[in-house]
Amino acid sequence: MPSPDLPQRRPSSGLSGGGRFDLHAIANALPATAATLLVDTYLSDRETASVRVFRVYRPTPPHYHETYDEVLYCLSGRGTFWIGDPGQEAAFGPGQLLLFDRRTLHALPKILEEPLVFLSVDTPRREPTDIVFVDPQDGTPATFMARNAAKEPEGDADGGTA
Repeated sequence: MPSPDLPQRRPSSGLSGGGRFDLHAIANALPATAATLLVDTYLSDRETASVRVFRVYRPTPPHYHETYDEVLYCLSGRGTFWIGDPGQEAAFGPGQLLLFDRRTLHALPKILEEPLVFLSVDTPRREPTDIVFVDPQDGTPATFMARNAAKEPEGDADGGTA
């Protein structure tokens, strides 16, 4: 029972108010292949921040996010990443942290070793559809993330209409 001196904490957005997570078990449960660029699992989804584990399946074209800052901790795999300037492409791997602010252009041009899995902390909460590709032909929210593909009406996954 919580101490009467401490404020009561309420779980938000239907996910646990806290907990212990086996990140490697969660990563291993992600599918081996996907039709989208990534598949994720939310660990927490609060207004102030969301926490996810996600696997990247293909190189990610230049894009940005309008409404949140992103912190990525590489759990497994290796690749190259740039933030702001494509000329500053650098390799990353397990144990490395990538941090960028909202509206900052970034890309993951090469996957060097799979599975490529990240722990992501997004502040404030990440709307799953918040992705803007520099070249709209590179994708849509539905081609970016599996949870968006499931919600998009048939015929719209390529940005067109039925």
